[in-house]
Amino acid sequence: MITKSTPNLIQTAAEAMERARDYLLGLQHSDGYWKGELETNVSIEAEDLLLREFLGIRGRRETQATANWIRAKQRVDGTWANFYGGPPEHSTTTEAYTALKLAGDSPDADHMKKAAAYILDAGGVERTRVFTRIWLALFGLWSWERVPVLPPEQIFLPKWAPLNIYDFACWARQTIVALSVVSAYRPVRPIEFDLDEIRSGAPDPPRPPLASGLGAFQLLDQGLQLYENRALRPLRQLALERAEQWIVRRQEADGSWGGIQPPWVYSLIALSLRGYGLDHPVMAAGLEGIDRFTIWEGDARRLEACQSPVWDTALAMIALSDAGVDGGHSSIHRGADWLVKNEVRVPGDWQIKRPDLEPGGWAFEFANVNYPDVDDTAEVVLALKQVSADSVLGIEPAIERGIRWTIGMQSLEGGWAAFDADNDRDVAAQLPFCDFGAVVDPPSADVTAHAIEMLAAVGRQDEYAAQHGIEWLRSEQEPDGSWFGRWGSNHVYGTGAVVTALVAADVPTRDPAIRRAVHWLQRHQNADGGWGEDLRSYRDRSWVGKGDSTASQTAWALVALLAAGERGYSVARGARFLIETQRPDGGWDEPWYTGTGFPGDFYVKYHLYRIVFPLMALGRFVSVQG
Repeated sequence: MITKSTPNLIQTAAEAMERARDYLLGLQHSDGYWKGELETNVSIEAEDLLLREFLGIRGRRETQATANWIRAKQRVDGTWANFYGGPPEHSTTTEAYTALKLAGDSPDADHMKKAAAYILDAGGVERTRVFTRIWLALFGLWSWERVPVLPPEQIFLPKWAPLNIYDFACWARQTIVALSVVSAYRPVRPIEFDLDEIRSGAPDPPRPPLASGLGAFQLLDQGLQLYENRALRPLRQLALERAEQWIVRRQEADGSWGGIQPPWVYSLIALSLRGYGLDHPVMAAGLEGIDRFTIWEGDARRLEACQSPVWDTALAMIALSDAGVDGGHSSIHRGADWLVKNEVRVPGDWQIKRPDLEPGGWAFEFANVNYPDVDDTAEVVLALKQVSADSVLGIEPAIERGIRWTIGMQSLEGGWAAFDADNDRDVAAQLPFCDFGAVVDPPSADVTAHAIEMLAAVGRQDEYAAQHGIEWLRSEQEPDGSWFGRWGSNHVYGTGAVVTALVAADVPTRDPAIRRAVHWLQRHQNADGGWGEDLRSYRDRSWVGKGDSTASQTAWALVALLAAGERGYSVARGARFLIETQRPDGGWDEPWYTGTGFPGDFYVKYHLYRIVFPLMALGRFVSVQG
């Protein structure tokens, strides 16, 4: 739809695009990659202090700087949330309070009193999640007898048996193996304070009926508690040795485990209990790696739970291409060269379900050869397709291996998960131990969409894999026309990804599924022209499609509407929102979190999202309107 204001809007959009393009080009690292900070919540910093206390390496400087960061994130009511603008989070607040007390903050200080009041009102230490109580148990602040058992003998279960370690998603698997070692030792390293002021004295919650899944697993946990006192010593020792070997084999080149915080810190604790000194190469590498995930800013210190250079680089290259940067540009060339050099060419845990599949693909992090993922691989192939085949050594074979690996990782039902294929045994989530975070890796609409979009880009949209995936996506569309977003918040992310992929795969824009999705996006556009969806939508459907407008979420919606052939008022308003909220330097401010780690539990603020996605959207808007 052309209006009198359209030429001016296109011109101002082009100018905004150019500013954003130049800003993004200026963020490229000299090695060729892009990397924005990955921000989470203060549990990461609190647990880092507790880890250092347990290992006996907590120094005054990092303690005070970390405490400064934790205090800076406390809200007026004394609580901490898991995301910007979110509700108070009980376990996060408890961990932050404990860390500040470890740093020397008096429980009589005003900010501590406020935190303690909230913790007590929410049920006290007694109602925190299992992982929080494990941290407290390490220091005698909670009884190990009141922590669900995770026996290391689990590592002996065959791959076909329910609850074997490969029934769990890769992030949970690495965490569980390490914690099974910790659970067997039940260490206590006394600390010089208690937490009596935040104990409510509340009794344990009533047990669910035995006939229910949760009730049966609680009964199983009772049996395991008895076994802990009578464990067969030879079998237990063999299990601990096997778990130790499993952990050590999966340490990455950067010293991490999976490039993410949970298995990393628990693996260090587990190996310490197995007698690994701080000077052991495995321990030394692990601790040095944490230092590389640490950000010092003034008198404050914070940590990244993960780093995303592969993901960021692929998205940056796609955005720059959308903004008219030629595939022969030196920045694109250097980015492509870096990506090709970081292809994963060795086997990993994904081969448990796909033993005959040739290695290929890309991981999320600088170093994570054990766990490449479909999402990154799809975006990397899309990025590399912008580059001429003869400009980067090895680019074509790498693309072909990535395509084959992605197709091979398709789940039997047609969708794609992130790290594994057919990793969807929900029974794992019934364990009393698993009260935090997703523990399986089933197919998701957003990952499947990215895989299909990639296959379409290489001309394979008519093949069985893509068509099977499209049918799976059709079956997953919500009654309201949206799609659930597993790795981004939430239905705006899922819907934006799926619509773009379906159109790329030659599904007509008049198709009913696409029309329902378009109408959903249009209904959920905010009055200011942008889109936003609060992360509470993962647990409260009244938030679906609702939230403060953000640059990244507006871009997701705008890209989908443009792909669906929309050229009217909604698109113009979305573009205008991006133009009017852009900073003079070409970037955007976005305090909101729009990334998802574990739906309902753990969220991520990707600092580069607020530039790459708006640049994509403006580039495509200018292209189709011009």
